[in-house]
Amino acid sequence: MLHVDHQRWGQTVADLRHLALSAAHPRSRERFLALHEIAAGSCATAVAERTGRRAQTVMDWLHACNEHGPEALTYQRTGGRPPFARILPPRWASRFAPRNTKRPVRPSPVPR
Repeated sequence: MLHVDHQRWGQTVADLRHLALSAAHPRSRERFLALHEIAAGSCATAVAERTGRRAQTVMDWLHACNEHGPEALTYQRTGGRPPFARILPPRWASRFAPRNTKRPVRPSPVPR
């Protein structure tokens, strides 16, 4: 059976719970909470079923934490479009048009 090697990193089970409640990103909170449940005696497969994750994913989190410490579980954005990115205007939009005006709405054709 897998276990969380929290003592290697100078932590207790309560420390894992504190990390789960205070992490900045929801993904980090999910990972630390899963490890807290495993350290408290739950099975990795049962934790995976409760969280809707694959069992192998939860075990990967466990191995990463055991090998590299809790910093390995903190979420880091790896690329892609930034969240809440400002959408640029289309290329055909005039640079000189006022930014606060709305484009006119065309009336829809009347059915015959």
